[in-house]
Amino acid sequence: MIKIGVVGYGYWGPNLVRNFMETPGATVAAVSDLDPAKLELVRKRYPTIQTTTDVRELLADPTIDAIAIATPVRTHYELGLEVLMAGKHLWLEKPMTETSVQARRLVDEAQRRNRVLMVDHTFVYTAAVRKMADLVRAGELGRIYYYDSMRVNLGLFQRDVSVISDLAVHDFSILDYVFGESPVAISASGTNHFPGTPENLAYVTLFYESGMIAHANVSWLAPVKVRQIHVGGSQKMITYDDLEPSEKIKVYDKGVSFTDDPQHIQAMRIGYRSGDMWAPMLAATEALRVEGEHFVDCIVNGKTPLTDGRLGLRVVEQIEAANLSMRRRGETVELRQQEKAA
Repeated sequence: MIKIGVVGYGYWGPNLVRNFMETPGATVAAVSDLDPAKLELVRKRYPTIQTTTDVRELLADPTIDAIAIATPVRTHYELGLEVLMAGKHLWLEKPMTETSVQARRLVDEAQRRNRVLMVDHTFVYTAAVRKMADLVRAGELGRIYYYDSMRVNLGLFQRDVSVISDLAVHDFSILDYVFGESPVAISASGTNHFPGTPENLAYVTLFYESGMIAHANVSWLAPVKVRQIHVGGSQKMITYDDLEPSEKIKVYDKGVSFTDDPQHIQAMRIGYRSGDMWAPMLAATEALRVEGEHFVDCIVNGKTPLTDGRLGLRVVEQIEAANLSMRRRGETVELRQQEKAA
């Protein structure tokens, strides 16, 4: 039985505790939070879980195998490093750290100590994103032309990170997993409408060596909540609406063709194709449950997580580049390519 400690019982912590308590082969041994009122909620719902306001009690407990950190991003590096140095496996919320220097240090420390480092990029574990990856890798879409995402809502305003770190981070991890390719450059524009707070609206464009282009529109200032992705290929196209109760993924047999054949140029150089639409059946299992089981499997069997520290590092580098571009009013920022994790 893998015993897990959870640090932070605010917005996401309760979801982690619930899922780890229901994960086969795992249990939550202790929860730490600075707010005694939140710990009282833990004790009422889970009487068997130990609670404390001192995270060092979890670090010093030899019976705890892994610690999940669900605290503000500014605390991730220090807490994560302490967890790894205590010899425990580490689960980190997204984004894994504030800077790529910090992320790289955690990756190196986890590797040196042979500990599992997993970053909670939950969308990678959704049935919809996995189906998109299956279709792309099978060549169903043909050559990928573009990825277009809208991820907007009213709030929740963050105090320590921009809307890019809060919302575009999901697209960065989805792009990395589905297409297996890192961007070579990023351009972003955005703004902050309230003095002393991070940017609350941004438009991010990612450029790829393959010719694919990706765009993400992220905002905390939209009147409605939208979570949509469009992927266009030479053979087929995909729409993904995460707010749809069913048929989240729709695959369209639509596309365009281009010809330089002199015999056809006079008629039409561009041809359009329109075929059927189908919505693949998707598993209903909660993504966080799938992710929790994967974390335990990696610990028990020494596997590398799908969302390991190296993916987390690549995402942090993209956040840094996007924020830099945004503060330079859309200047394109080149990215150093990172070695893909095995």
